[in-house]
Parts: sequence; structure tokens; C-alpha cells
Amino acid sequence: MRLRSWQFIAFSLLAFSAMLLAVPPVGAQDRSATPIPNTVWVGADGKYEAEPDTVLVQFSISAQEEKQQDANEKASRAADHVRQLLRSNGLDPKEAQVGQFSVQPVYDYRNPKRKLVGYRVDTNISIKLKDFSKVGPLTQGLSDMEDVTGNQSLSYLLDDMEAAKIKAVEDALARARAAASTVARFSGRTLGELSYASVDTYEPSPVRPMVFGTQRATAGVINSPAPPTAEFGAQKITITAHVNALYMLK
Repeated sequence: MRLRSWQFIAFSLLAFSAMLLAVPPVGAQDRSATPIPNTVWVGADGKYEAEPDTVLVQFSISAQEEKQQDANEKASRAADHVRQLLRSNGLDPKEAQVGQFSVQPVYDYRNPKRKLVGYRVDTNISIKLKDFSKVGPLTQGLSDMEDVTGNQSLSYLLDDMEAAKIKAVEDALARARAAASTVARFSGRTLGELSYASVDTYEPSPVRPMVFGTQRATAGVINSPAPPTAEFGAQKITITAHVNALYMLK
């Protein structure tokens, strides 16, 4: 059957459109797609190790008494001692943040009637430090408070995380280009421009090297032991990145 001229033109346009849809753009190539001639597709991992610039100190204040008012007063005295400790270490109490505050009744569940035995006041406090030399005195001072502070923990953080991510991406791209250059050199070609790249960065969870329990100050001890963090360096924070890159070959 012969096609009329307008039918032939329409059929040709449809066929050409189908060809355009079937050929992926250069930037959309992946490992499972049909390889694009005169290109090299590489993936590489990079990393950057940064010194932490911030320490997050977290602890809790807990007080329990038979009467709720007494528990509140005990917790208030403990909070006042914490404020005094911060000031003595050159820290503004306003820099500390309260994350949670609760007052709950305490029952004796061994009693079939669930006897009320008291009230418990709990609050969580955190403070960020830029001066690492204050970590030891602060944690030691918190440990010396009698039966009201506990669950101390240290987390090393990096405030300027974006700059560290860029360093990790730069390392990954350098590794990707080195791999692509090797392929081009061994194939007798010259590496061309970067046609496409995708980047993923991975931010680590906060480093928690140690957790301190509550310690009661011992009477008669003249020289208190050094804090657990003394003379140790802060663990570095490692940021990683992965890149997929498509280079042209000349």
C-alpha cells in the first residue's frame, strides 16, 4: 500500500520522535544503560577528617522526695549549684539549654494498692563548649554534686559541617578524575571535559567517646583524681562523599 505524501511526513516525524526518546541524554547515563561511545563513567569515594570545634556536654538533674514541693526545692538547689559551677568556669548559665522538665509521682509497685511513695523531678540540660580545656573541670564538678546530677555524656561536634562536606567532595572528584585519566591513558585516548556528575555526602553521627555516672565527693580526699578526659585528644570527625562522574574521551 502506497502512503500519501502527508501520511509519509507524519510517519517520519513519529519515527524520529521515538528515536529521540530512545537515546538517553549524556547526563542521564548510568551503569545499567547502554554505554555512550567516547565516554568513561566512574564512581569514587572521598573523605575528609576534621578536628571537632565544639563539645556538647549533656547531663540531667533528678531529685526525689516524699512531697512534691520538697522535690522541686531540691531540684532548684541542684540547678543553682550548676549555675554556680558554670560561672566558676567562665561560662554564662544562659548558654545552657533545658531540653526537658518533668514532675512524676513515684509508686511502690510491690504494694498491690500501688502505694504513692514520693515525687520525682527530672530535667535535662546541655551546653556547648568551644574551649576544650573547660570540659574536665565542668564534668568533674558535675560528678561531685551529691545524688542530683547524672547521665553525663560528651559529644564532639563540627559546627562548620558544610565546609567539611566540600572538602570530602573535592577528594572524591579528584579520585574519580584520576581513575578516568587512567582509563583514557591505557586506551590511548585523552581525557576530556566532565559531562555529568552526581554527588552524595554522608554526615557522621555525633561522636560519644565516654559517658560518666554520678559520683559522690569523698570526704578527706585532698587531691581529687584527674577527670577521665585529661590529656586525651578529641576524636576526629570523618565526613565521606561519593560521586558518579561521566567524562568525555578525545
